[in-house]
Amino acid sequence: MEVSVLPIASAHKEKLISAGYTTLLSIVGVSASRLAQELIIPHREAVEIIKVTLKCCRAVGLEGTHAVLKGSRTAWEMLSDEQNLKLIRTGSEDFDGILGGGIHCGQVTEMGGVPGIGKTQLGIQLAVNVQIPVSYGGLGAKAIYIDTEGSFMPERAYQIAEACIMDTWENLGFSRKEIEDCQEKMQPDHFLANILYFRICSYTEQIAVINYLDKFLEEHKDVKIVIIDSISFHFRQDFKEMVQRTIVLNEMSRQLMKLAERFAVAVLLLNHVTAKHTEGSFQLTLALGDTWSHSCTNRVILYWDGNDRHARIEKSPYLPSASAPFSVTGKGIRNAITHCKRLRMM
Repeated sequence: MEVSVLPIASAHKEKLISAGYTTLLSIVGVSASRLAQELIIPHREAVEIIKVTLKCCRAVGLEGTHAVLKGSRTAWEMLSDEQNLKLIRTGSEDFDGILGGGIHCGQVTEMGGVPGIGKTQLGIQLAVNVQIPVSYGGLGAKAIYIDTEGSFMPERAYQIAEACIMDTWENLGFSRKEIEDCQEKMQPDHFLANILYFRICSYTEQIAVINYLDKFLEEHKDVKIVIIDSISFHFRQDFKEMVQRTIVLNEMSRQLMKLAERFAVAVLLLNHVTAKHTEGSFQLTLALGDTWSHSCTNRVILYWDGNDRHARIEKSPYLPSASAPFSVTGKGIRNAITHCKRLRMM
């Protein structure tokens, strides 16, 4: 349960959320002295917060720092569940190939690269592709787009939706009657209406929206992808205390993993790159540090090789290390076009 249910002062709730303590269980395992230090409050107030939290935990069926166990699962059940998870295509067959068929529902996938590599283009493409009807190879679902930078472009989404519709008709070769039967759904404005958009202007808003997603997804079970563009923007600008930032990010990643698994949605985190000093030289790596790099299921680096865009699997528990070229075209994400000019698109 979230800290919003605690019968404590609103100022204390805000401090808890800002410090990364967004659930009851994230509080009860912390010492009063540490809580007082991180929230910058008197020790006695920290003790009282922990007491109230423990009381609420007992009231809702939580014992100490552990939830009541609901039983185990077999490894076979876990494997079966993974094999039944749906995939969302990127628009590039080569890109899909290194991903095992596409972006996996039920998992958190992080993709990052330099400005202009096509991160936002990819996010918009997936928000459109998830809506392709099931009978045509899609999921027939909706998308949540959390925009932290103001980079989402509805006009671009409209263009990509138009191209997606045209490609669907052409590639699958439907009869005129079949096209007429689904004309209403296969319209660009219908696709845009199914992209649920959140504009985020601070890291506290970002935390609040992610905490709200649990309830939102419960009410919108037809959502199958959550896109955050970008995950790092506010955390690179607004934080000075690295310890506090790490705590907040760890709790946020835990929440996103939980959402992906519980609702079988794909969570796509778009990220920036930063320079890392290793063995006497600087190398580009995804932002937010080494600890954050373990917070997702799959990690993909997007990079330039000359004038060509490439995607490389950097980390995955089941995907082999591999890379593939892709292009950002007027239609969206597509297979690589050889000898293409380097376009500065974001």
